[in-house]
Amino acid sequence: MSNSPDPIYLARVVREARRYWSTEDGRAHWAAERACLGPVCERLFGAHSLELGMTSTLTDMCPINHSIQWSPTHELAEHPSTLVCLPEQLPLPDESMTLVVIHHLLEVVAQPHHVLQEAARVTADEGRLLIFGWSPQGVSGWNRLMPHKRRRLPWNGHWRTPGRLKDWLTFVDFEIERVDYCGFHWPGGAPRNTGLEALGRRYNLPLGDTFMIRARRRSHLATVQRPRLRMSSSLGAAGIGRATGLARQPDRMTEGD
Repeated sequence: MSNSPDPIYLARVVREARRYWSTEDGRAHWAAERACLGPVCERLFGAHSLELGMTSTLTDMCPINHSIQWSPTHELAEHPSTLVCLPEQLPLPDESMTLVVIHHLLEVVAQPHHVLQEAARVTADEGRLLIFGWSPQGVSGWNRLMPHKRRRLPWNGHWRTPGRLKDWLTFVDFEIERVDYCGFHWPGGAPRNTGLEALGRRYNLPLGDTFMIRARRRSHLATVQRPRLRMSSSLGAAGIGRATGLARQPDRMTEGD
């Protein structure tokens, strides 16, 4: 994997990823993830959403008015309104998106921390940040042990656990509401077994190929400090000074990888 945020490198990765998502296994994973996303997405209402990914849109069922797609280059943009930029340099205002979806992008970009920081920055206070990732504990995670698999996407990406991403989200002042798993199948098969998928989703077993993290911005409750009431001693008259609440915000955490 390259350490450069060069758009040419990203364009090559996107082309390779699109080839995978067009395969039978890729389409099956996409369908399983879209089914996992649907119940969450359908309850969100707002003006704008952003999808940072390398495949067909997952959020077309969402009632949000304006959906923005992303591409690293103009050549790969599928729509005239596609946002063309580096994913760690989003030309969008702070807290302007009701929904932001990062779809299997943190595994392949050179600066995943910066991409997550930008996604968190543009997510509204009452909005949601959704992260799809490949699960190292899933059946496809076992396939990464095969040398020929590790030479191509998605197996040659940097797969991280939800616990690892929880630490990253804490640094950007987000907290995980829920982790859902999907893409259940037997070894050697693809996630097309509806019965196995329903069973895995029902009990939310951490054995699916992919996970979906649902996160929101953490709320900071101000700590109110009230000074002691002082009694006046003038001529026996009891005068009570008015107390003033002082709000103290908690210190921000420093980043830890």
